[in-house]
Amino acid sequence: MKSLWSDQEANAYIARYGAKGVNADLAVRVYTTRLLGGDPSLVLHGGGNTSVKTQMTDLLGDKVDVLCVKGSGWDMGNIEPAGLPAVRLEPLRRLFVLPKLSDEDMVNYQRVNLLDASAPNPSVEALLHAFLPHKFVDHTHSTSVLALTDQPDGEAFARETFGDRMAYVPYCIPGFALAKSVGQVYAQNPKVEGLVLLRHGIFTFADDAKTAYELMIEMVTKAEAALAKGRKTIMPVKLPAKLASLAEIAPILRGAVAITNDKDKGTAKRQILDFRTNAQILDYVNGADVARYSQVGVATPDHTIRTKNIPLVVPAPEAGKIDEWAIAVKQAVADYVSAYHDYFARNNVRFNGGKKELDPVPRVVLVPGLGLFGLGGSAKDAAIAADIAENTVEVIGNAEKMTSYQSISEADMFDVEYWSLEQAKLGKGAEKPFARQVVVVTGGGSGIGEATAKAFAKLGAEVALFERDEEAADRVAAEIGRHADGIPCDVTDPASVRAAFDKVVSTFGGVDIVVSNAGAAWQGRIGEVDDETLRKSFELNFFAHQRIAQNAVRIMKQQDTGGCLLFNTSKQAVNPGKDFGPYGLPKAATLFLVKQYALDHGKDGVRANAVNADRIRTGLLTGDMVTARSQARGMSEKDYMSGNLLGREVTAEDVAEAFVYLALANKTTAAIVTVDGGNIEASLR
Repeated sequence: MKSLWSDQEANAYIARYGAKGVNADLAVRVYTTRLLGGDPSLVLHGGGNTSVKTQMTDLLGDKVDVLCVKGSGWDMGNIEPAGLPAVRLEPLRRLFVLPKLSDEDMVNYQRVNLLDASAPNPSVEALLHAFLPHKFVDHTHSTSVLALTDQPDGEAFARETFGDRMAYVPYCIPGFALAKSVGQVYAQNPKVEGLVLLRHGIFTFADDAKTAYELMIEMVTKAEAALAKGRKTIMPVKLPAKLASLAEIAPILRGAVAITNDKDKGTAKRQILDFRTNAQILDYVNGADVARYSQVGVATPDHTIRTKNIPLVVPAPEAGKIDEWAIAVKQAVADYVSAYHDYFARNNVRFNGGKKELDPVPRVVLVPGLGLFGLGGSAKDAAIAADIAENTVEVIGNAEKMTSYQSISEADMFDVEYWSLEQAKLGKGAEKPFARQVVVVTGGGSGIGEATAKAFAKLGAEVALFERDEEAADRVAAEIGRHADGIPCDVTDPASVRAAFDKVVSTFGGVDIVVSNAGAAWQGRIGEVDDETLRKSFELNFFAHQRIAQNAVRIMKQQDTGGCLLFNTSKQAVNPGKDFGPYGLPKAATLFLVKQYALDHGKDGVRANAVNADRIRTGLLTGDMVTARSQARGMSEKDYMSGNLLGREVTAEDVAEAFVYLALANKTTAAIVTVDGGNIEASLR
């Protein structure tokens, strides 16, 4: 590992933040915290913290000794000064004399000693930082250090690697007990340059930021060198000659890990999936002994709230035998859930039954031959689980290649998983209406499709934008942010549609809601229009809807958690306009397609509904067309666009609102909602 320290960069941080009133100590603390946090082999999703002891001025103008320590909710990779809240140092240090301190009292005491009452909670390891005398303290969960210590002889390996330059602290759950243990160990070894917390992580410290940071780099490099010696090989298992594809297995797996009510599949609590594979992951999941080493436990306690203690291991999926694999996966999930219930029950005894069981489904799934999946309630959570799983693969793989992997005890893992201070990191806010759901919107690069995609994403959905115009799809996806993915798709091309759905499944794990929206308006007098024009319109305005729906249903049936098909038909389907037959005829057919899907697939838990809209400014109804049609009727553009019973122009956002309503109407199918401001001739009866 190489040091990334730069005097020029450090001085730039001091100058930049100094102009905002931040002192040099805190500015350079931000700099080295970012250096550490930017390396996932050191810090992963909140797994680490830093601090600096400095002076600040309180409200009365007095200079106060403070500890600026990483605050809850901040990422070390992009931390700002506000992410290192200042706590009065002396009151924290006085706590060392206490024989014990509850978590609630510790958190409260730290908060009442904040200089800024609106600041985030200081790290649960703030007292540990306070009890050490050094100005700069760095803490990481280095992958290499964990691999070295997560072995039966881990402490011996660590002592051989670091010698007396480091002190060694037995595992203890973070909080006051660990802080006091560290303080006692340091007091017996006051000349050490850092601490190795066995099966937890590593600390380095110094009176200047550069030395503390470079000590971390040096010690991690020593661990890397130790791991490179005496390597064993993980023996592979024999795999099927040909494996099923990712797109084939992901929906099956996603359905198996959903928490469902058999009486109402539409209420399934689904997971979003994030797939990972590379040579290291394949070496791990293909190991003949994967059922042993993958079930030992977490690499560091901080991971358990994101990944649970162990992953689910499923069989390798053999091509041509996907139905048999699906049965095996469902059984594996059932066994995992049963084992989790047993784990909870036997450990909850120590708390007199006072803990409330968390959901029992896995957060990581290992698939021999293919790779691994991270699971979560959102794409972000799934990615975090997958990142940690990759980190765990490296830790366990390196430990196994030396001797064997060993984690903390089951009781210790339970204590961390059900520790209120760890659970608080996940937040307690209610999930949004479309959380855990994957929505496909065709024609998502503009108009109604764009408005609909944004509406679903705003309410928590992961959104895939199918769009022939890739730039438009990418623009909308970028505006939506992490909830969206633009996917090239020509809905009139069967191969393109299949590839697009495969991409959605590979990205998110499956599909739950499809808004079949793409279309175009061909005009012409029906007795004079040529066959080519009519066939083009039917291809896009009818057959494309069928193609999209058919692919969606295929995936929804594999998931077996229900689903929702939504179609953009048109008022033309029930109230044809003059010279608009080439557009209205396929739209009328699509309206009946909606009813057919509702009829044929209601038993699969799949709902089918549609929206009939009129006079929406989109790629179909352009400015030029508005001008032409309003002039043809002898009225202003405003009067034409608001020519309805309510006298109001209807927007793409109004149509999107109707799609959202139908998606939420869990017991509504075969329904057609009209969004046109009021047109009696187009109303259904």
